[in-house]
Amino acid sequence: MLPLIIPIGSLLLGVSLLLFGSGLLNTLLALRGGLEGYSDSLIGYISSGYFAGFFVGFYIGLPILRRIGHIRAFALCAAIAAAVVLLHSLLVNPIAWILLRVVTGAVLVILYTIIESWLNNQTPQQQRGQVFAIYMAVNLVSLALAQQLLQLDSPANFTLFALAAILVCISLVPITWTRLAQPSVSEVKRFSPKRLVKLAPVAVVGGVFSGLAMGAFWGLMPVFGQRIGFDSSQVAMLMSATIIGGAIFQYPLGRYSDHHDRRQVLAITASAGVIAALLLFLLPASYWLVLSLMALWGGAAFAVYPVSVAHLVDHLEPGDILPAGSALLLIHGMGAAAGPAVAGTLMEYYSPLALLLFFVLAHMMIAAYAFYSLKRPQTKADDIESAAPFVPMVRTTPTALEMLPEDDIDDSEPTADTSAVDNTEEPGSSTKPDEPPLTQPPTS
Repeated sequence: MLPLIIPIGSLLLGVSLLLFGSGLLNTLLALRGGLEGYSDSLIGYISSGYFAGFFVGFYIGLPILRRIGHIRAFALCAAIAAAVVLLHSLLVNPIAWILLRVVTGAVLVILYTIIESWLNNQTPQQQRGQVFAIYMAVNLVSLALAQQLLQLDSPANFTLFALAAILVCISLVPITWTRLAQPSVSEVKRFSPKRLVKLAPVAVVGGVFSGLAMGAFWGLMPVFGQRIGFDSSQVAMLMSATIIGGAIFQYPLGRYSDHHDRRQVLAITASAGVIAALLLFLLPASYWLVLSLMALWGGAAFAVYPVSVAHLVDHLEPGDILPAGSALLLIHGMGAAAGPAVAGTLMEYYSPLALLLFFVLAHMMIAAYAFYSLKRPQTKADDIESAAPFVPMVRTTPTALEMLPEDDIDDSEPTADTSAVDNTEEPGSSTKPDEPPLTQPPTS
């Protein structure tokens, strides 16, 4: 394992520090918004701005990388991200926060793209599956530990904003210090959403409704904890417990899906999410009960998207995996952008418990459609003998999809990589940039 990690250690350290800063800021803003008296719907709109920024980042990211290269683009975006973190504490205004969250989402997706493309470039094809698993483990562990930083001070103070900005700043150190060669910039073909629905409708339903649920979780679960009387330390434990539950249950559920009809696995997994959220809604909200049930909910909720991806891959030709996966990311991202706004409005007009009912409804739609799809005859793509291997993941950028293991793919098959531009070109070259991919990345 160490021989695999050491060459890419600087990249993993950089993304870990970046996730510590961004993960802390995400929960911090929700808590600070509650202390400032912002309504639940307003906090939901602020969170939606973050996911909307991802779309902006996907359109401007590739031209920036081609113009100035990976290291300078990383320095540029990290500097902007750190400045924006501090501006949140100086401009305590909901409209300003929405705009700042859009900027944050845009620069973070570029930062993630830079690191993931570098990981792709530095990893031999036969080891990409292992590197992808390590990268996802770093994502989940960093996000879970970042929540514990909330225990250092009150969200009402400047300290935590400064700490988040410091973490984003020092993520620059391992990236700019690296001697790794800068990778080329790959282009992703477009994949029609209509074709995606025709090929794997269950994956599409799983993608959009898991996006709704997960977007609402990242944006509003801290507010839910605050509204039911949790202090900052308890909210930190609530978020960490949910993320850890997602990390623990994702792999066994995924491996189970490798040997069973994934439609059935999606139906069961989503049903488990429905039951956990419904029990939390119906039972008295004691601290340990909330943590336990949210860990179980996280185990189900975090598994829905990667199982949906695996189900989609089962229905694809090798050359379509990257563009189709990118299209599913777009659909998932649309759900993530809408989720906080819709759930926040429901929480404001009913009660904080409406967030749990939102989770119930989102997972119920996935379960209902997956069970319905089982009535149709099983296709060759649903045959467990030809199923693609499950890979645990959180929502990321299309670049990371290139690391999916391809053990069963014939090397003679065409790849989704339709063009590559060497970043060693002189800035200002007259080469016209290709159109950026119509896609979207974490968590938050």
